[in-house]
Amino acid sequence: MARLVEGLEWVNSVNHEENTPKSGKTSKNDGKGGTPAIVVLEQANAIFSAHSFTNEVAPGEHGYGKAAAHALGVEEDRVFKTLLVTLQGGSTSHAVGIVPVSGKLSLKGIAAALHAKKADMLDPVAAERMTGYVVGGISPFGQRKLLPTVIDETATLWDTIFVSGGKRGLDIEIGPHDLVRILSATVADISG
Repeated sequence: MARLVEGLEWVNSVNHEENTPKSGKTSKNDGKGGTPAIVVLEQANAIFSAHSFTNEVAPGEHGYGKAAAHALGVEEDRVFKTLLVTLQGGSTSHAVGIVPVSGKLSLKGIAAALHAKKADMLDPVAAERMTGYVVGGISPFGQRKLLPTVIDETATLWDTIFVSGGKRGLDIEIGPHDLVRILSATVADISG
């Protein structure tokens, strides 16, 4: 894996061996030109790969995450979606759930993991306002406010997983333990 380098163009390919900076070098990004997610990962000295792909999915068709898995040529269980919820009866009012695109978020599971009485999905428009990202490109990294985050335990079954890079057509491949560390996340069974 390589770190994103400012000013270098990523090869737009789904072949992982070809998906490296054209110069072959790695370096730190100084924060100019990357998504907020990329900036956060660079500041955390995370090891990750950015994968761009053509995103031609209409909302409601198969979903952005499943389209990403297909475009990247990886199993749907290895691509994770970032969902926002509202919580009642806990210490916080909002949270983030990260689950495989092949499954659904268990609202009971995320509420239990965060010691809340109830969880409901946050309206997509409100999720966009809260995170600063558009639906289909909501990254767990670089949101306007770091919210309590729960990652489905299946993420730990893989050496690396894919999450949104902060815009449609950009996914980040990262080790699940780095994901947990950078987000100060909880790992729990939240996929239904």
